[in-house]
Formats: sequence, structure tokens, C-alpha cells
Amino acid sequence: MKKKSLLMALSTFVLLSLTACGGGGGNAGGSQSQTASTSGGSTYPEKPLIMVAPSGAGGGWDKTARSVSKVLMEAKLVDQTITVENKPGGGGVVFLSEYATKDKGNAYKLFVSSPPILINNNKKEGNSPFGYREVTPLAQLTKDFGALVVKADSPYKDLKGLLDAIKADPSSITVAGGSAPGSMDHLIAVLPAAKYGIDPKSVKYVSYDGGGEAIAALLGGNADMIATDASSVGEYLKAGKVRVLGVTSAERLGGDLKDVPTVKEQGIDADFTIWRGIFGPADMPADAKKYWDEKLKALSESEAWKKELAANAWESEYKDSAAFTAFLDEQDKLVKELLASLGMAK
Repeated sequence: MKKKSLLMALSTFVLLSLTACGGGGGNAGGSQSQTASTSGGSTYPEKPLIMVAPSGAGGGWDKTARSVSKVLMEAKLVDQTITVENKPGGGGVVFLSEYATKDKGNAYKLFVSSPPILINNNKKEGNSPFGYREVTPLAQLTKDFGALVVKADSPYKDLKGLLDAIKADPSSITVAGGSAPGSMDHLIAVLPAAKYGIDPKSVKYVSYDGGGEAIAALLGGNADMIATDASSVGEYLKAGKVRVLGVTSAERLGGDLKDVPTVKEQGIDADFTIWRGIFGPADMPADAKKYWDEKLKALSESEAWKKELAANAWESEYKDSAAFTAFLDEQDKLVKELLASLGMAK
């Protein structure tokens, strides 16, 4: 019964990001007293802006931060310069701890995040006391998928072959990811194993600080497989450095990954969608929040953004601040259930 409960929880979680939620609520608003006016009196932004990727270079957060900043400036949606900063540490935990306490109301610093902002706040080990309620969700922009990747010369030609090796001797296979145990890459890694009849807790998982470091570990022979974002592996696949054993989308992806089978195609019923969005600080001034509601919606509809989506193998999935906050409320409940099933809930 315990195993059945785990598999049901895993199955529920991977459908979370496919659920479209509407409505308002939550902490999406700002303090009116901190603003000039939301109807024309505001001069925000009056100085350069910062977009933070709470990870090292490479991987989904870094690429999203750079793509969003690039389009906002090149399409002249924003007049001010936007600088991208990398703030690695603990799968986003280190940055968020500082941001939530020291940058309240600082509308000149935004950041990119995804499911780890929920997972890190709810897990037992490496837990963060801060989550989406301690910041301001501004917009969801994209959805991506997980990829299970080995070196090009790996003896494992398909996902079942690697899972069979884990089942035979879990200690013989090292699986890595760019996020901490219990976080997103870890869940992508263990989901197919759980669906294949392997105890997720037996999978030997090693965490690195961001997708770029995880790829480097794989290429350096320090991992047998990595779980990462599908959008981050195209260049390595084209260069002949890696083999992608499967992607966690419901259907095959296009572009460089068009020939890669889904996990489900290989007889393992596991989908996993990775949403990404933009967040601002707690106590965000109302004029700044209104500004980003307008600008991020315009970005999601722009031709320049559509080209960026195609170039990165992302799919558009836009929700404004109110809908995004409501969506996160629902996701948070289900993340707690999943982590409890894995024995990782705080």
C-alpha cells in the first residue's frame, strides 16, 4: 500500500504544471503607500534592473533569465538596462534566503524560478524557510520537460537498460542533477525508477549546483546519467557528446530532440512538466507590479519571444500574476503530498 501511495503521489505531481488555474489571491499585490500612482503618476523604473538566476551558468534558470532580459531590451519593452546575475547555492535556497529578508520592496531586482521554490520550502533536508509566499509571483512564461541523459559512449542505449542496471545494483549507478536531493532534478531522476518498480530512495543521486555543473560531471565521468532540463541538452546532443535516453513530455519534442523517445513511449508511464516564471520581492510597490504585469504579458505575445522559445525548445505557458499565484497555491498542496510519500517532507 505504501508503494502504491508513492506512485499515486508521483503521478499526481507530474501533472501539476499542466493544470491551468485562474483567479487571484495570495501575495501578488504590493503596497499602495509605497507608490506614486498606478494610473499614470509612476516613473518606475528609473534605474537599471537586475534579473537573477539562482544558479550557476547553464541550465534552465540561467537561460530563462538571459532570454527574458534579452527580449525585453531588444524589443524595447523596457527602457532600462537589465543585467543578469548568477547567484548559485543550494538549488536556489541561498539566494532566496537573502532576497526574502534583505530585498523586500526592491522592485529593481527580479528573479527566475520553477518548482524548486515549492519543493525546497516543503522538504525536510536542506529545507528553506522561504517560498513563493515570501515573494511576489509576477508571471509564468514557459514550460519545459525533463531529460534523462548519458554520455555518447555510455553502454546504456535506452532507458530500460539503465533502469535494469539500477534495479540489479542501485549502488553501481550514479545519477546526478543540478538541484539538491528532494528537488526538481532529483524528482525527474527517480520518477521513471519508481514507475519501473524501483524504490526511489535506493537511487544513488548526487547533486551539483546548476545544470551546467551536472553536464560537466557527466562528461567528466563522474555520473552515469543526469536528469536535467530538455532545453539545456540540445547543443551537447548536436556536438555528439551525449545521448538522451528519454524526455518526460507527453509527446515527442521538436528541434534537436525530435528523434528522442518519450519515457512513456518506452513503456514507463511518467510525464514531468517544468514551469518557469518571474518573481519580484515581497512588499512590491503596486506601480512596479502593474508595470511588470503589462510588460511580461507583452513579452509573451511578442514575435521576438516566440523566436526565443523556438531557439531554446521551450513551450509558451503564460499566466499573469493573479493566475500564477492561484496555480502555485494548488501546486504547493500537491508537492507536500509527494514529499511525504518519499519520506522527505518536513
